[in-house]
Amino acid sequence: MDRNPNSYMPYSRSDLANNRRNSPGPMDTGNRRLIRPSLTEFKDQQMQRRPQKRPVPPDQTNAENFYYVKQMQARTPMVIVLNDGEELHGVIEWYDRSCIKINRLAGANLLVYKNNIKYLYKESDNDRQPSAALESQPQ
Repeated sequence: MDRNPNSYMPYSRSDLANNRRNSPGPMDTGNRRLIRPSLTEFKDQQMQRRPQKRPVPPDQTNAENFYYVKQMQARTPMVIVLNDGEELHGVIEWYDRSCIKINRLAGANLLVYKNNIKYLYKESDNDRQPSAALESQPQ
């Protein structure tokens, strides 16, 4: 078949198809390899380029909740000192975000708002130092 020298295609389509069928070229080895990098490699490179940010600290440490649960399970006698200096003696029965319930032997059970608590400590502590974890903070 003669080629037209003025043609924009150096070979006709049939010539290309025949050449592919008859002679395997270096492109038709069957083991083609993808030239593009994988997506995981790309993500790894992007992560290395960005400066690492420190994670935001949590809003709550749950130390207060842990302390209340520990004292409730052990039924530890506690002394609760209110903002006006009054002391309440009893065992913490339950708590929530804004108040605690105190079971008392010498009197009625009380529901005390945490805003009114100055500090609390175990009754067995003779030095009456406030518990470091539970210094009352306004909310």
